[in-house]
Amino acid sequence: MDEIKKHFEKQVSISDRDWQLFSSKLVRREFLKKDFIIKAGEKENYLSYIEKGIVRFSIPTALDELTFGFAFAENFVSAYDFFLTQKPSNYNLQTITDTILWSISFEDLQHIYAETTVGNTIGRLASESLFLKKSKRELSLLTESAGERYLNLFTEQPHLLKLIPLKYIASYIGITPQALSRIRKRIS
Repeated sequence: MDEIKKHFEKQVSISDRDWQLFSSKLVRREFLKKDFIIKAGEKENYLSYIEKGIVRFSIPTALDELTFGFAFAENFVSAYDFFLTQKPSNYNLQTITDTILWSISFEDLQHIYAETTVGNTIGRLASESLFLKKSKRELSLLTESAGERYLNLFTEQPHLLKLIPLKYIASYIGITPQALSRIRKRIS
């Protein structure tokens, strides 16, 4: 939980009172590798901070699943559009590794917004973080080659390449596993 406070305090000062109220609403949730955090058709009740692990965003299709995002430790994760609307999600959030989340419910977050001086700032920072990741992904799909998307995915954390199955990486960058294999051979 201290990691979350440090994350926020990089951008905003939090009083002890506000932190006590906010942290009292956080719930620690543990998931094993390949567990679903939320399945398509379920309501997203939480905005979460990843203490440890990797989460995959995927859309179920008739033949398989389409991976459209990843979230890593020290970042926020949520089916955020459905968290905000409180309607059933049309995509899955699934763990790739054992994962620990610190989560706040929609109702508790609304309470934090109303009762603390820093609550709206915390909510805005989490929202901005999720929005920036989404925008970066959309721009990447429009402006970068599959090879560039592959390289960029691991620029910051190259060790993650070994943790994410190649079929998910291929789906994420919008190519077949065979095309990914050719890109990997060309790069190495």
